[in-house]
Amino acid sequence: MIDDKMEKIVSLCKRRGFIYPACEIYGGFANSYSFGPYGAQLKKNIKDIWWKMFVEDRSDIIGLDGPIMLHPKAWQASGHTEGFNDALVDCKKCQRRFRADHLIENAVGVDLEGDIPGLNKVIKDNNVKCPECAGQDWTEVRTMNMMFQTEMNGIDEPVYLRPETAGAIFVEFKSVLDSMRVKLPFGIAQIGKAFRNEIVARNFIFRVREFEQMEIEYFFNPEEDWETMFSSWLEKQKNFTRALGISGKNIREYEHPQAKLSHYSKKTIDIEYNFPFGHSELFGLAHRGDFDLTAHSKASGQSLEYLDPESGKKFTPHVLEPTFGVERALLAALCEAYTEEEVDTDKRVVLKFPKQIAPVKVAVFPLLKNKPKLVEKATEVFDLLKGKFTCEFDDNGNVGKRYRRQDEIGTPYCVTVDFDTLEKDNTVTVRDRDTMEQERVKIEELSEFFDKKFSQ
Repeated sequence: MIDDKMEKIVSLCKRRGFIYPACEIYGGFANSYSFGPYGAQLKKNIKDIWWKMFVEDRSDIIGLDGPIMLHPKAWQASGHTEGFNDALVDCKKCQRRFRADHLIENAVGVDLEGDIPGLNKVIKDNNVKCPECAGQDWTEVRTMNMMFQTEMNGIDEPVYLRPETAGAIFVEFKSVLDSMRVKLPFGIAQIGKAFRNEIVARNFIFRVREFEQMEIEYFFNPEEDWETMFSSWLEKQKNFTRALGISGKNIREYEHPQAKLSHYSKKTIDIEYNFPFGHSELFGLAHRGDFDLTAHSKASGQSLEYLDPESGKKFTPHVLEPTFGVERALLAALCEAYTEEEVDTDKRVVLKFPKQIAPVKVAVFPLLKNKPKLVEKATEVFDLLKGKFTCEFDDNGNVGKRYRRQDEIGTPYCVTVDFDTLEKDNTVTVRDRDTMEQERVKIEELSEFFDKKFSQ
């Protein structure tokens, strides 16, 4: 269910080139989306900030870029082939398909994820109605594996598109140990595509079948104080939400109860964001124990133990897994930034992104597009700035309309070249997105001016 604010954000994203429904000329395709010019840049900025914060600025984390298709035995060892399932149920009246546990939770407020007999019983006992057609004629609840299956030449068994990026990190653990001078505790980070054949994709880009993850597997000695380490990672994840401009009042923690924990997990906490459709998972943090390395060691016959250089002991490290969804981070940043303001009895829509993630940093205008000297000088200013900042040249419509357009895409600063620039003191007008205040700045001082603004 998309509320009014969400509808406005979806409309803005399409209108202003952030996110388009994929294959719309063919009627769309399975809740898929393309990221337009501004969306692609926003996505890149979010990933760049994450990589800098968690890889480049740390000495205990290194990067990896593993393949989307891993050896089928890797998914057998990790349990995905047999156990990566969701429960589905179909309405016989309207033929719509639903994820059964979500249907039940929304209808009667009971969480029965993974309990197939319980889901069937609740549907029958409570005469649960279809949210689409109000019908009460359901198929039996059944499970569906969420991995996309394909074929590969020379491989006799099914090959899968990865449902998470963690798999590559675990299967390359030995290679990292053999090639890099790493000591526990250390982490391996990866950003990449993952694919899940979701029963119901919904809420715009929140739940889609093709998405990107930013994921870390942080390996440590099981004798260490993991709870302190866990708390530290949770705080680091919250720091990242602040870098996206997300207010603490819109964030809450949800700790998975013992009965709902994955079989390998000692503790899992979701960081939830208050989206327009309600609180939902933004990031997650899990203690995975030694399940993955032990499982891959047994299946492959290769030792994935760590040799402690000080004690000389061998052991299988345990793992903390901070995981981040790129699309969900982007959606939360959009929701947080979206602002409507009254300005002189007119409504102004503005995306108040933090400057570091704004897709365009500076827009450059000539006051009038039909005055060649203004256009020429504005082009000079654009060329001066574009090497250091992501810039856009805009001469379409009057300046007021250009301001509103740049407000809607979240551009922090607009530079206008006017007649005073040409005839007086070689200064331009710099307008601030958030305050709408304007000041005159000499062209030769613009680079230094924006350097200071973007470092604040």
